[in-house]
Amino acid sequence: MPQELLNTTTMEKDENKISCKLTTPELRRRKATAIAKLKKLVIERQEMPNGFRYKFAGSDQTLDLINDFIKTERLCCDFFSFHLTVSKQVYPILLELSGPKGAKGFIENEIEL
Repeated sequence: MPQELLNTTTMEKDENKISCKLTTPELRRRKATAIAKLKKLVIERQEMPNGFRYKFAGSDQTLDLINDFIKTERLCCDFFSFHLTVSKQVYPILLELSGPKGAKGFIENEIEL
């Protein structure tokens, strides 16, 4: 695969690198489709020390979209940690997206969520 097609965004993670395994065009498509849909459904975003917590309404469609997001992201960005809570609270769906040092900046700058 030509080097210019690779997503070159990386951040230091101790001795390892934090990087997305998608090519730049694949990442752009993902941002324009699945991530854009999820972003529209965020009711509130809270900053955490190593990531973000997102609050969503409790529909089955939203839950399906979040599950699809997690299934895909864990393959291309295997440094992420996901914590999903579904309850009968005011915000029935909470998604915590975090990771090692550098992951928070990656979420803001690359995933733009």
